[in-house]
Amino acid sequence: SRSKQWYQRRVRGINEVVCHFSPLRSDPVVTIKEGDLVKIELGVHIDGYAAVTAHTLVVGATPEQPATGVKADAILAAHNAAEAALRLIKAGNTNVQVSEAIQKITDSYKCTPLEGMLSYQIKRYQTEADTDKQIVLNPSEAQKKEVKDIEFAVHEVYAMDVFITSGSGKTKEYNTTTTVYRRTEEVYQLKMKASRAFYSDVTNRFTLMPFTIRAFEEETKARMGLKECVTHELLQAYPVQQDGDGVPVAQFKYTVLVVPNGNIRINGGLFDTATCKSEHKIEDKAILDLLAQSANRKAGGKKKKKKAKSAAAEAVTEAAEQS
Repeated sequence: SRSKQWYQRRVRGINEVVCHFSPLRSDPVVTIKEGDLVKIELGVHIDGYAAVTAHTLVVGATPEQPATGVKADAILAAHNAAEAALRLIKAGNTNVQVSEAIQKITDSYKCTPLEGMLSYQIKRYQTEADTDKQIVLNPSEAQKKEVKDIEFAVHEVYAMDVFITSGSGKTKEYNTTTTVYRRTEEVYQLKMKASRAFYSDVTNRFTLMPFTIRAFEEETKARMGLKECVTHELLQAYPVQQDGDGVPVAQFKYTVLVVPNGNIRINGGLFDTATCKSEHKIEDKAILDLLAQSANRKAGGKKKKKKAKSAAAEAVTEAAEQS
């Protein structure tokens, strides 16, 4: 059994930078300033079973001196959208219910979900592109034709990922070096010795999980091997993205398990709403009622707890059999 491993994909984004920003030791130093909106994301996996989380904050913001303006609007919209989703990702509910609730919340704050951003079912060694069970916020025209309506089921695991902007929702590539990659299942006989050594290291250390070039001690040698691997599509690149209008983007992300009596959020969720102050607010009664619900799964007697434990044990056994 492979020991616990860490992987990093959307490591950090400042203000309008959306995701995949993971600077190398050789890159110019990026200084974070008071008032900057900062996004931090972390992923961990054990034998390919991953948990991911992300958080947004404004540097220096406190309940006494809260962030305001479009930064506060985007952060509060993203936070409330993520909380609404948590209350809807339950067996029998659908991805459409989640998308519609999030759209109502972002409209309340005069904000927009980033176009085409995915939340998705997590399976072993799989990321968002590898599963049919997805939640798409602000889908592109192509996604409207491709994405299926799905129903959440017991024992499923989801990465709920919310990106919100006060802009139009469009993104574009950020003018910086790509440093995050993921191994594909393509096959090719590499010609260069440096490429073969690099690819072998990637396979052994990161399997099919995303990784950053910063994880290699000899960056120059890693870059030598990287080029041939990317050229022949053995590695998928994750270019850094930014908001198309150049305005700040907020992100909240967590991993949630669907269980018989509700769901369990296993990470994320720590955010003090008093650090942000918006001139907008949610007025839709159905959304307010949803957010007022407890995010904890239903409490029950000993019999219900035993059933839940039994279901969890069955899920572990099922996952082990599949692997």
